Amino acid sequence: MHRQSFKVAGLRDAHCVRTLANAIQDLPSVSHLDIEPESGLTDVEHGNFVSPEDILQAITDAGFSAEYTTH
Repeated sequence: MHRQSFKVAGLRDAHCVRTLANAIQDLPSVSHLDIEPESGLTDVEHGNFVSPEDILQAITDAGFSAEYTTH
């Protein structure tokens, strides 16, 4: 398993968090997801079938801006 962290902007309410979670969880081999709405920190644990770039693209496609972080 791999772990990648992102700083996601634009999480205004519970609907935004659900939208983001659904977008990431639709990717193959995502095994764990933790989203902190207040800070935007999003940790994703995933297997080899998805890359960090795929996750970043899913976040962008869901309407949010994000960047990699090591928090």
